[in-house]
Amino acid sequence: MSAHYRQVAPRARQARRTSPGRRGKLGEPILSCPLSRARRTIVFSAFLTLLNDRLGETLIFPLLPFLLANLTNDGRVLGLLAGSYALAQFAFTPLIGALSDRYGRKPVMTACVAGTVVGLGLFALTLSLPWQSLWPGATAAGLPLGLLFAARLIDGVSGGTAATAGAVLADITPAEQRAQAFGLIGVAFGLSFILGPALGGVLSAVSVRLPLALGVAFAVFNLLMVVGLLPETHPPEARKPMPAARELQPWHQLMRVLRHPRVGRLCLAFFLFFFAFSGFTGILVLYFKQAFGWGPGLASTAFLLVGVVAMVVQGGLIGPLVKRFGEWRLSMAGLGFASAGCLLLPLTARATAVPLAFVAVASLALGTGLITPCLRAMVSRRLGDEGQGAALGSLQGLQSLGGFLGPPLAGLAYETVGRQSPFWLGISVLLAVGVLVAGGPKRTAAG
Repeated sequence: MSAHYRQVAPRARQARRTSPGRRGKLGEPILSCPLSRARRTIVFSAFLTLLNDRLGETLIFPLLPFLLANLTNDGRVLGLLAGSYALAQFAFTPLIGALSDRYGRKPVMTACVAGTVVGLGLFALTLSLPWQSLWPGATAAGLPLGLLFAARLIDGVSGGTAATAGAVLADITPAEQRAQAFGLIGVAFGLSFILGPALGGVLSAVSVRLPLALGVAFAVFNLLMVVGLLPETHPPEARKPMPAARELQPWHQLMRVLRHPRVGRLCLAFFLFFFAFSGFTGILVLYFKQAFGWGPGLASTAFLLVGVVAMVVQGGLIGPLVKRFGEWRLSMAGLGFASAGCLLLPLTARATAVPLAFVAVASLALGTGLITPCLRAMVSRRLGDEGQGAALGSLQGLQSLGGFLGPPLAGLAYETVGRQSPFWLGISVLLAVGVLVAGGPKRTAAG
């Protein structure tokens, strides 16, 4: 137990005893002091980690086809590179979730952020080295691409930061407020899509590799903040023993949650949504470049718009919207917006690409901003308070599996069927998601 937690816990227990109408639940040691310095520190640390989890992606992703122009322009390679991160994340997220339930959130989050530093650092170093001077045959031998895949795998192995940060938020938030708390994940997602493309666009005017250095620097800052500021939110008395090795296998965890009678349909919908979303976004910048002739500036601006919309929806609107309409209705509305955006992109001509593509990505961002926190909240509430790390880790595993399968298949369709085919594939999958969510429990108090 950290020294910070030893200072916070007695005050939290006293607050639970004196706060009217508050039950003293395990895993919620600081919630009864919502404006306390300790709670603000926890929320800040979790939010910073969530932001770092996406900022490296949003700094680099809009520039990836331009960064790799000397190595490859093949959509299949780009899709595999995007999917390799998710593959490693899928394989290790169940273990990370179980470790955070057993040993606490802080040590696990610290290790994950350290892995992000290593992965991003190797990625940046690989793209910055003068390979022709060091080894003229390196590119032909595939060494730079091999190192890039290794960097993505390292980052993915430690990619449990989002799940662990989500468990931290669940620790200090009651079940009925988790949709709003998980909206912070969307705020970080949105803010990263504002800061990343904006900074990436500005810095790429100086050097297309400069955003890589910024991503590494921010990851180092995040590591220092987690080590120095984050208290432990999962007290020893709430911790669970490590499950059997068989239960840590990702397929075992996912099959168990997919077969769960209360959340199986919602979890399958969650997976299919991220399969579709990761697929068409995985080739989006390449599509902008080849179909519309866009450069780094316009591609970064499109992702900047995604960030603004997601930030507004999940940062300020999700709480009031959930109270007014419920999580189930918002999920269905989000699917409608996402489908409309996905439909508009292949119908956009080059002459009208700027306004229509921007409308499409804004619609996609609005839909995603509604769907993801609502599905997470519905699953989290129905699984109860115990084992939130493993529960949210399973959702992260499903998201990772979708992120692994979506981009390579979209890249394959892009190169073999046609440039627009990934969007039509995405629409068909989103329709299946709608069927699953529509058949789920929609008459609950919060849903």
